[in-house]
Amino acid sequence: METVWLTGAEWLAVLRIGLGLWWLESWRHKDKKGWFERGTGIAWAADVAGKHKWPAVKNGFRAVVEPRPKAMAYIVVCAELALGLGLIVGFLTPIALVGGLLLNLLYLILMIHDWAEQGQNAMMALISFVALVAMSWQTWSLDSAIGLF
Repeated sequence: METVWLTGAEWLAVLRIGLGLWWLESWRHKDKKGWFERGTGIAWAADVAGKHKWPAVKNGFRAVVEPRPKAMAYIVVCAELALGLGLIVGFLTPIALVGGLLLNLLYLILMIHDWAEQGQNAMMALISFVALVAMSWQTWSLDSAIGLF
């Protein structure tokens, strides 16, 4: 593939690293004290899920997330940090891309009626998919350096 300035594989690495920076920013701007001590993040999500028009979303949230709000807050916040760091340095990249794709799809489904959120989640899911099928970990990654995948 011919491109301007970088090779195709290098552009894919730029895309992967940019997605990692996006996840890291998502983690950075969260009020961790609010999420962990006051439960604000999960409470907000519970409010959104409670108003959702799809019964499966309401019931699924009530069954999986609401019984364990503190654990789910840690899972969400730590997942965003792990995804960001993993994608930036290219470590366990296919796992991070699949995890990020799934997390974005969950966010997309939860926020299906809030179009302000949909653009970000749809774009991040698309980038995850492209970076995954194009094997973006082949360049500028720890995976490549140590021979993983």
